[in-house]
Amino acid sequence: MARAARHGRDTQDRQPGSARRHRRIGFRRLLGWAALLPLASRAPLYGRLFWDLVRDERIPLARKTALAAAAGYLLVGRDLLPDDLPVIGGLDDLVVVVLAVDLFLDGVPDAVLAERLDALGVDRGAFDADVARIRRFTPARFRRMVRRLPAAISLAGATLARTGLGPRVRAWINKEGSIA
Repeated sequence: MARAARHGRDTQDRQPGSARRHRRIGFRRLLGWAALLPLASRAPLYGRLFWDLVRDERIPLARKTALAAAAGYLLVGRDLLPDDLPVIGGLDDLVVVVLAVDLFLDGVPDAVLAERLDALGVDRGAFDADVARIRRFTPARFRRMVRRLPAAISLAGATLARTGLGPRVRAWINKEGSIA
């Protein structure tokens, strides 16, 4: 009681074991981040794999665009959460990268991925385990939503093409004296 009073805590407000529970949550989160440590040693190899996949003409352009958009998000400097916020400031960057990589890998044909992994000497099982480890950092709901984006963009493009609105908007923009 005297110790709690010295530190300005009211013992009646605190439930038994609550401090221990908070410590465990932090410890679990730390263990989750520690799961990424083995990836750090393979990061240069995976960087080369992604570079080879981006340069491969068999990969759909829409999937490559997802990686370019994530890189642009990181380079622009405008974030959903400012980077100067401790810990959570970098989380939005991490989530964007993980989702972009997930979307990119979802569009890579298995034969092409197997070919590139073999060329670099990467074990497919280890690669799949590393991807699963990374995917655990984003909720499944977000991953499902992001996987639907290419189809939604294609549908929007097809709908816009059917309406004939594109040429009219371009003509309006290019018209001399237009406010656009």
